[in-house]
Order: sequence, then C-alpha cells, then structure tokens
Amino acid sequence: MSKGKNNIAWEKLFDKYAILEKISEFGYFEIESASINEFRESRLMAKFDHYASLPDIFKNYNLSILSISRSKYIIGRFDAYSKVAYNHDLQVTTVELPATIETIDDTNFYSESSALSCAFNTGMIHDLVNDGKMYHTVYGRMSTGEFEFSINSVLDELPSNIKVNKAQCEIDAGFESENYFLILEAKLYDVDDFIIRQLYYPYRLWSNKIPDKKIIPVLMTYSTSRNTFSFFIYKFDDLSNYNSIQLVEQRNYVIAPEIITHEDVDKIFKSIEIVSESDIPFPQANNFERVIDVLTLLVDKELTKDEITAEYRFDERQTEYYTDAARYLKLIDKYINPATGKLTFYLTDEGKHLLNGKYKKKIISLIKKILQHEAFYKTFKLTLENGLNPDIHTISEIIKSSSLSKNYADATIKRRSSTVRGWIDWILSIIS
Repeated sequence: MSKGKNNIAWEKLFDKYAILEKISEFGYFEIESASINEFRESRLMAKFDHYASLPDIFKNYNLSILSISRSKYIIGRFDAYSKVAYNHDLQVTTVELPATIETIDDTNFYSESSALSCAFNTGMIHDLVNDGKMYHTVYGRMSTGEFEFSINSVLDELPSNIKVNKAQCEIDAGFESENYFLILEAKLYDVDDFIIRQLYYPYRLWSNKIPDKKIIPVLMTYSTSRNTFSFFIYKFDDLSNYNSIQLVEQRNYVIAPEIITHEDVDKIFKSIEIVSESDIPFPQANNFERVIDVLTLLVDKELTKDEITAEYRFDERQTEYYTDAARYLKLIDKYINPATGKLTFYLTDEGKHLLNGKYKKKIISLIKKILQHEAFYKTFKLTLENGLNPDIHTISEIIKSSSLSKNYADATIKRRSSTVRGWIDWILSIIS
C-alpha cells in the first residue's frame, strides 16, 4: 500500500530540518507553518484529533504536535491524547423534541451543528448542569490569548513547559447559565480517544475571561449505529497542567427510541436472497460501526481518501479498508475527480436512500445488506441455531465452503473471518 501525502510530506520535513535530532538534543522542535507549507498545507498536516490519524513517523517515535501560535507548532514526546471508554451499561435518558419544532430531523444527524442543535433543544445540555436557564452563547474559532502549561511525556521523562501565544482554538458550542459555562467538543461518531487540546485551550481562554463562573469541558459523541448521544463531563484538577484532565461522569441520551427486536431480525433473515459476489475485495474491516461512520461522513459531500483520514479517527490503511467495506455493500463508490485528479468517494443512490430513513428502517436495511452475502448469511444462520457467534475457525470453514474460497489463501480467509465475526457481533448488539 502506497504512503499517503501526509506521511510523505512529514518524512521530508523531518529530514530537511533534522527534527528527530533536534528533539533528542532539546526535547522538542518548533516549526513554522510556512515551513510545513513548503511540502503541504499546514492545515492538512497538523490537525490530528485522534492518535490513529498521526503520521507514521510521529507514531514510530512517540511524538505529537500542538499549536503554540497562529503560525507555529511544537513537536515533542508529549502525552497529548486522552483515551475514551464507553460505559454502555449506563441508564439511558430518553428525551423528546418540543412538538412545535419541525425543522430538526431527530433521526438523521449528519453534521455536528445539527446534532448540537438537537441536544440543546431536547434539554440534554440543560440536564448536564441543571442550573436554571441555559443559553447557547459562543461557537467557532477564536484566539487563545497567552498562557503557559506543563505537559507530560509519553516516555516518563520530565514534563515539558509550553508557552502559547494567541494560538487559534475552536469551540463547537459554548453554553452558559448563571453559574456555569460549558465548553463542548462534538463528534458524529464514537471515539477511542481525543486530543486534550480541543478542550484545554478553550478551557484556559474562558477560565481567564470569566473567572467567576465554573468552566465545564464536555466531549459529546453521537452514534448513528446506536442512535445515542454520549456526554463525557471532565474537569482539570490543575489549571496549568494539560494532563490533569479527569472524567467526572458519562451520561447517555436517546431521542424517540426505536427498538429492534429478535422478531425484527428473524423476519429480515427469512426474507434474505443471497447476491453474487462482486469484484470488490471481501471486507477487512472488523468494526461495523466505523463503516456506518464512513457513510455518515459522505452524506452531504464527496471526500477524498486524505479528507476521510483527516476528518475521522483512521490512519491511511484503515481508510482504505473501511471505504472498501462500504463499497462491498454498494453503499459508496469512488472515481477520479477530473478537476482535482484525486480519488474521491461518494454515496451511491442506494446509500443515500438508506441513510435518509428513520433509525429503525436504516439499521434494518444495513442488516439486510450484510446478510445478503453468503458468508455472513451462513454465519448468522449458525448463530441463530446455536445462540452464539461462531469462532474464527468455524467461520473460516464457512468461507472456504463458499464461492469466495478460490480467491483467498488460508491466512487471508482467517483475517476475513474476523470481519464476519465483527459484523455479526454488531447485529447482535443492536437487538434489544
């Protein structure tokens, strides 16, 4: 698999400016946006919301990058990311949109702003603090002002002290009550981690601007697969310590829940007609929720491979695997854009129609798309008969007995079996 543009550009930058040597000598390296722009636009080269999106050379040497002004970044062995663990056993709070609101579609959120608007108008945001009237007051890009902070090393070295001078930060939404100001970072997918900077820089800015109010940093994620809003409420124990972030609690909300039952899935299974395998490779993408997230990214725009990697929590290899998986289901396709010369992905007509459905209809359609393929159908049949998802060896034997077997070696079949098992697990997790 060829290297992506970010990987290539960063390798050239590391070579030209001897970045690894400078970090070994000084513990960090500062680089101007103009220097990054020599090889590729800095806006595409320095924004990595999730660890998985970091270029290979950063991962290989335990490095991360932070903005320290509007035109400068710092690279070092910084502990820049915070892991996120979902508690799916939490009680889910059910909310409703006011009956008078007709402009919000509460089953299709394909932009962060639409999800935030719904969260506010259903009372989720108010419920987080329960402090009287809550107002939506700020959003967008703003200057951080000047401040200093310490940040830990990922290698148990001494913490580094970093000075920020009017860097740019962005708040997806700020909500204010009499005593509190919520800083909210929103994602339209479940996350494994996030870069703490997205909450810490705005936290420092507003802690200085409104010292008499308690600043509450919040991460909100929306799962299309589970139709669930999850809020992670944080605090910083030490204002000047980037890594003092602590999770206070998680809360889950759902709007107008639609339940998918065993009877629904049994009815789907009995109606399935197996389709012929196409020339698109059998998927190697174990997490089906991420397939759904790729579809969500493409709802209102076409995206290149690099754009999908930048907007989501993928590395370049994962972007290829998961776009191929969605193509296998005939829900997206790709072409070379004649205007840009870039490989570009888009939703097929079937994909658009599927995603425009209400939650239950959408999920049932996705289950049908999976089970129309022989290996998935036979595996699910065995699951229904035995009450358990088969192990990898059993699924490998199912694939070997199918029309796919002639296309793959045994080792490849074993890897593909993990995908089959993962997708069947997703179906089972959806059933109430």
